[in-house]
Amino acid sequence: MSGLFSTLDASVKAITAHSRALEISGKNLANVNNPDYARQRVIFGDRGTVMTPQGAQSLGFEALGVEQLRDALLDQQVMREVSRTAELSAEQAGYQRAQAGLGQSIDRTQSAGSSGAATTTGLAAALDDFFNAFGSLAASPTDVGERQTLMQRAAILTDRFQLADQRLDQVQADLDSQINTDVASTNRLLTAVADLNSQIARMEVNAPGSAVDLRDQRQARLEELASKMNISTAETANGSITVSARDGAGATVQLVNQSAVLGTVMFNGTQVTAGSPATVIALGAGSMQGSLTARDGAVQTLRDNLDRLAAQIVTSVNAAYNPTGATGNFFDPAGTAAGTIRVATGFTATTLKASDGGAPGDNTIAVAVAALAEHAFSTAGGDSIDGRFSGFMANTVSSLGQSLSSANAEVQDQENIEKLVRNQRDSLSGVSLDEEMADMMKFQRAFQASSRVFSIVDELLNLVVNRLGSG
Repeated sequence: MSGLFSTLDASVKAITAHSRALEISGKNLANVNNPDYARQRVIFGDRGTVMTPQGAQSLGFEALGVEQLRDALLDQQVMREVSRTAELSAEQAGYQRAQAGLGQSIDRTQSAGSSGAATTTGLAAALDDFFNAFGSLAASPTDVGERQTLMQRAAILTDRFQLADQRLDQVQADLDSQINTDVASTNRLLTAVADLNSQIARMEVNAPGSAVDLRDQRQARLEELASKMNISTAETANGSITVSARDGAGATVQLVNQSAVLGTVMFNGTQVTAGSPATVIALGAGSMQGSLTARDGAVQTLRDNLDRLAAQIVTSVNAAYNPTGATGNFFDPAGTAAGTIRVATGFTATTLKASDGGAPGDNTIAVAVAALAEHAFSTAGGDSIDGRFSGFMANTVSSLGQSLSSANAEVQDQENIEKLVRNQRDSLSGVSLDEEMADMMKFQRAFQASSRVFSIVDELLNLVVNRLGSG
C-alpha cells in the first residue's frame, strides 16, 4: 500500500512539472513577436532515491526551475552592432539636414572634381548669375536695365550666402539639441539599469538566474543605452551588472555599479563627461558620436568652405571693381564670411560703375569683374580658395554629397550586419512557433499520462480501502 502512496505522490509531482512546462510554452508563444524576449524553458530533474524497508524509492520527478536561452557573447555583439548602427544613422541624418539647409541640389553620381556635381540651383546658380550679370553690363555699360539686374543678382547672391550659413548654423544647433536629448535618455536608462540590478539581486538571492523577465527588461535597456553610446558590461556574483565606458586613454570609466549610478552623463557643447569624478568619455560609437561627427566634420567643413568662398568673392571683386582704392568698393570689406557678406552700404543701380572714371561707354571695370569667373585662384599665392569660383563651389557641395552617399552605403551595410547578428541570437533566444507547438503537445500528453496514472492509483486505493475492507 505504501507503494501506491509513493506512486500517487510521484504522479502529483509529474503533473505539477508538466503543468509548469505547459505554462512556459504558452508564455513563449505569447511573446513570439516580442524582440526583447528570450525563450525560456523548464529545467526538469529527479530528486533522487531513498532507501526504505521495501527497497529503493524515488523521490519523484519535478520542475527544478526556469532558465533563459541567452548567450552573453551574442548579447554583447548585438550591443556593439546596435551602437555602430546608431552612430552611422545619426551621422547620415546630420548630412541630410545639411543638404536641406544648404538649399543646393546635389548630384552624388558624379565625382568630387566634376563641375556638374552641383546642379544649377541654389547658391551655385546665384554665383553664376552674378558674374554673368557683370558680363551683360560689360556688353551694355549704359543700360539701366542691366544695372538693375546686376544689383538684383548681387542681392540674391548675398542673401543665399547668408541663408545657407544661417541654416547650417541651425543644423549644428539641432545636432547639439539631439545630443542633449540623447544625454537625458542615457541618464534615464542608466537609472533604469541600476533599478533592475537591485530587483534582480533581491529575487535571485536563493535562485541565481531565476529573474528571467527582469533580465529581459535589463537587456532591452542595455541595447537602448548602447544606441546612445558605446558601453561594456560585466555580471557580478549576485546577478547584477556593471556598466562602463572608456576615456580617451582607453581606461575604464564606470557608469553603473550594481544598484548605484556613478555620476551624471553631461554634454558641455564639445565633450561628453560621465563617471565619478566626471571624466571625458571617448564615445566610440552610438548616436551621440554620430551627431558630433556630422556637426564637427562635414557640416563644419561646409561652413568653413562657404566662408572661404565668400571671402574670396569680396576681396577679388572689390579689387577688380575699385582698382585705385579711391572710388568705392562693391562689397562691404568688413563682411568676409558667408553670414556677413553684403553689398556696400548705399550702393544702388545709379551709383554702379562699369569703369573707373572712363568715358560713358567704357566697360573696363565690368569686364575685369566678369573675368573673375574664369580666374584660377591659389592658396599658395595667398588666396582663400584653389581653382575657379564655380569649381570650388562644385567641389564643396559634392564633398557633402559624397559624405552623404558614403553614409547611406555604410548605414545599409551596417543594418545588414546588425540583422545578421540578431538572426544569430534569435536562432538561440528567439521563439520558434513550430518548436513551441511541438513542446506544448509533448507536455500536454505527458500531463495527460501523469493524470491517468494518478486516476488509476486513486481507483486502486479506493478498491483497497473501501471494497476489500468491507468484504
